Amino acid sequence: MEFKVDHEEHSGFSKQSRRRRTRKTSNKDEEASDAKAEDQSNGEKEFKDDHEEHSGFSKQSRRPTTRKTSNKDDEASDAKAEDQSNGEKEFKDDHEEQSGFSKQSHHGRKRNTSNKDDEASDAKPEDQSNGESGMPSETSILRRSLRNARRHSNTPEMPKVKRNVKFTEEECLMCHQCQRNDKGEVVRCTRCKRKRYCLFCLKNWYPEWTNDDVAEACPVCRGNCNCKACLRSDELIKKMKEEVKEKRYEGNEVQISKYLLIRLLPFVRQLNEEQMLELVIEAKRQGLSLSELNIEKAEYSLDERVYCDNCKTSIFDYHRSCRNCSFDLCLTCCHELRDGQLLGGTDPVELEFIKCSLEYLHGGIEKEKIKVKTKRMHADVKREIPQIPEPDIRGWSRSGWHAESDASIPCPKVNDECCHGFLELKSIFGQTFISELVYKAEELAKAYKLQNAIETPGNSCSCLKISGNTDVRNNMRKAASREDSSDNWLYCPKAVDLRPVDLKHFQWHWNKGEPVIVSNVLECTSGLSWEPLVMWRAFRQITNNNKHGKHLDVNVLDCLDWCEGEINIHQFFTGYTKGRYDWKNWPQILKLKDWPPSNLFEERLPRHCAEFISSLPYKEYTDPLRGALNLSVKLPSKCLKPDMGPKTYIAYGVAQELGRGDSVTKLHCDMSDAVNVMTHIVDVKLEHKNIVAIDTLKLKHLEQDKRELFRDDQEGETNVRMPTSSPSTVDGLSNRSELQDVEKVTMKHENIMSIGEDASDGALWDIFRRQDVPKLQEYLKKHFREFRHVHCRPLNQVVHPIHDQTMYLTVEHKRKLKEEYGIEPWTFIQKLGDAVFIPTGCPHQVRNLKSCIKVALDFVSPENVGECFRLTEEFRTLPINHKSSEDKLEVKKMTVYAMDNVVKNLEKTRSGET
Repeated sequence: MEFKVDHEEHSGFSKQSRRRRTRKTSNKDEEASDAKAEDQSNGEKEFKDDHEEHSGFSKQSRRPTTRKTSNKDDEASDAKAEDQSNGEKEFKDDHEEQSGFSKQSHHGRKRNTSNKDDEASDAKPEDQSNGESGMPSETSILRRSLRNARRHSNTPEMPKVKRNVKFTEEECLMCHQCQRNDKGEVVRCTRCKRKRYCLFCLKNWYPEWTNDDVAEACPVCRGNCNCKACLRSDELIKKMKEEVKEKRYEGNEVQISKYLLIRLLPFVRQLNEEQMLELVIEAKRQGLSLSELNIEKAEYSLDERVYCDNCKTSIFDYHRSCRNCSFDLCLTCCHELRDGQLLGGTDPVELEFIKCSLEYLHGGIEKEKIKVKTKRMHADVKREIPQIPEPDIRGWSRSGWHAESDASIPCPKVNDECCHGFLELKSIFGQTFISELVYKAEELAKAYKLQNAIETPGNSCSCLKISGNTDVRNNMRKAASREDSSDNWLYCPKAVDLRPVDLKHFQWHWNKGEPVIVSNVLECTSGLSWEPLVMWRAFRQITNNNKHGKHLDVNVLDCLDWCEGEINIHQFFTGYTKGRYDWKNWPQILKLKDWPPSNLFEERLPRHCAEFISSLPYKEYTDPLRGALNLSVKLPSKCLKPDMGPKTYIAYGVAQELGRGDSVTKLHCDMSDAVNVMTHIVDVKLEHKNIVAIDTLKLKHLEQDKRELFRDDQEGETNVRMPTSSPSTVDGLSNRSELQDVEKVTMKHENIMSIGEDASDGALWDIFRRQDVPKLQEYLKKHFREFRHVHCRPLNQVVHPIHDQTMYLTVEHKRKLKEEYGIEPWTFIQKLGDAVFIPTGCPHQVRNLKSCIKVALDFVSPENVGECFRLTEEFRTLPINHKSSEDKLEVKKMTVYAMDNVVKNLEKTRSGET
């Protein structure tokens, strides 16, 4: 047993934590020899620590005492040094305990013994175990011989040091950030009196802080420490989730429930009417009355998503299903099939991409066209074309599929198991659930007199009186110059000035479908760093971690030819801060794709997730945990929920509009509301050679546009109307002087808007009004061949001009849009710390003016449920292999659960009142 103890000492375990006495000493000489041997053993261990010190460990945290002390001064000095070392180890234990490591696994540290009673108590258990047999064991004999051998060795003897000097924080040099104590001077926190930061870490990770700031309150005290342990701590997220159980909007629940009731009631009525229509058809088919009709309840679990096999739309309650093959059909498809016009789930479209040379990307002439699906190299980015969606193989045919004369619908699948069985009507919630929910909601609306409670936009907002009130002007931002329009200015309050009463002001603009910009939201947070390398340190994993593995390569999108590829993450972030350029000195604009995945954002970046949530204004809408006006949180906890974020958007950017290869999010329309926060920007200055390259290549790009807009190589087809004054011009681009005129117009427009001049400018937004969407679509269908997408090729087909997300309107296109159709978007610059609220149904596009990090979150507001319903019906008519065809939001299910929650809350309140 004694030999095992020695072995554990040399294996890295603390000797004194397992120190036991093996026999009772009967004379002072033998006791002195034991102490001498033990001190010698301590000296050997300290020599081992010194070896570890040269292997990369902190020297002062393992400082050995390796010399003989001949007087009390030296002895006290050694004791003081060892006590300081012990103090540093205690501090490290505390840090490891907070970081999630077991404290007891590191608890075997040397401790001070102040009296013989402690030594006796340590020795007693060992003596008892060894004393059970009257004879000494072989292990004790071996240990005794080893001890005698050590007595006669030439190793310097080490005196036993009494560790009775009290540890003080003033003597510890261990930095909380790097966990080292060999970097010299540290700054100590006077608030917690425990944490210290070395000057090296302060310079690298907290450059904006002075030493006095850290001394006043360290990053840990301020809640924004970015060491790895603190970044990976999920305590704040857990705390937020615990607060969900409490009433966050105490005293306001009833008013919020009333607001939701009157907002959602029309849409629940709509769902009930659709179901009642199907019930009437089914009762007539069976020859029964509605009261006699019995609808079978479908067996589905909450965590299972049910969708229509024809149009991919989510099924929330009533649907028709085949008993043999489980083919499901939504009510909308049932109605369309009976009407003879099945619009949902159209046949897939075939997409093709054409290979191009690198020269073609910058205006070169392509000699041949080859359709490819292979990878290719470009610089140090491994790249490939986007995956072509494979046409969906239904396994059944829509041709000849129709409803019978009695309105029954046969199953379209024909195979060995299912041979034209008819689809039966089934319900998920229950036959009368929706109708009873509507009845209860209407009764509550009458009881609370809510029939006319919705406020219509009128003169209740003081923003309309802009001209006479400069204070109001400070809370507004001009974003358009439409004639005879009152919505050219957008509501733009400051986050630090928001009060609870400002929610009504927000709702007034939000109800009109206007974007809202809230500035300086990061001032309401702890100030955690959003530097990309800080996020990477929090995200990256240890090598050979079986769960997550190493994440050194990331997927990126090149905005020049819209091809995906892989790059080392360190190289990507280097380009983010310093810029990257291709073989022509043209800025290489990369976008980080899905990093981290939005479904892992909370798990992999817990501190940044908590920081982002705390920054969001109007938490009744944006709180993803318990937003009282956020319908997405009304789904049951066990229900399969849609991915609402948060999601990061990290990309390079330059202030000048390149026209080709810009850092953009192309024109699109989201299924839900969204809030987008600019958390970080870096201004990468272009060198002279890059500016010259841009000017030169832009002319080549425009010449290439002229050639291809003639469509000489595409059977003479063109969507461009050429001016009658000159047969050789395309949109007025006939010679170099005209090209220069276009450049002058572009530069003039950019100078007027002062794009990118402000140090806080991050991204340029264009958001279109809902009422302008039809004209916008008409313009895009007319000019779609003027836009380039994959491989920088002109578009040759359009399924839906907005939902395809393949076009970005440049300054010139926006000018022509207003000239031809009289519409223009809200255009504004998102600055660092701005939170942009985008209403559902508003097409929008974004161009980065600098390298920037944005974090976005989706939510569903009661004001825009109608738009969500409309978009759901619009998406279901897209081809089944379209990326937007699938109903991932399930807004109808959200609406039903939200109304059920509201009715229960108001009924409970009403019963308490009576």
